[in-house]
Amino acid sequence: MIGTGILKGMAVTARNFVGSYFEKDRLITVQYPEERSPLPENYRNFPFLIYDTDDPEAGLRCVACKICEKECPPQCIYIIKSEDKKPDYMGKPQFYAAVFDIDISVCMSCQICVEVCPFEAIKMDKVFELSKRERFDALLQRKNELAKSNEYYHSIHPIEAAEVDAKLAEAAAAAAKKKAAAAAATAAGSTSAPGTVPVAPAPPTTP
Repeated sequence: MIGTGILKGMAVTARNFVGSYFEKDRLITVQYPEERSPLPENYRNFPFLIYDTDDPEAGLRCVACKICEKECPPQCIYIIKSEDKKPDYMGKPQFYAAVFDIDISVCMSCQICVEVCPFEAIKMDKVFELSKRERFDALLQRKNELAKSNEYYHSIHPIEAAEVDAKLAEAAAAAAKKKAAAAAATAAGSTSAPGTVPVAPAPPTTP
């Protein structure tokens, strides 16, 4: 029969229209910004930098290796590496980013910077309300604006953050075990023959 598809479509529309007055799940319009739809776990927008402890400067995981800057397709990341080293959150002397800027007007949220970072220092944020009145400098996110705590990372990506923490803890335990084994081997070598003095071999006797 001609027009059957149209009648079926109108029936679906009518059912949803009437049902929207009684079933909340059928409501499509969200009264933003008073109401907000929950974002899924894997939602991503712009990158941010993670720091551990309570100090966003000393606890920053980034060591300015510049891999993310090189791999960024739109080249929106700008890093200047420090000339000196300072202890990181684990007490190991590391280089750090003296300057770390991201131009969010150019960033395309591809997440390649996250995938190539070997230190789990950069992740994708869920914040999307970043509109500014100015066109240029206001859209440049600097290090102090990009730095966010590991607790914040856990609040927006709990499953992913737990996996990252487990991976970092495993790597730290392996490094500590290797360091302890090397120290034990050195100590064993220095105490194997205490008080002995090497003696030069005697010259061969002639018949």
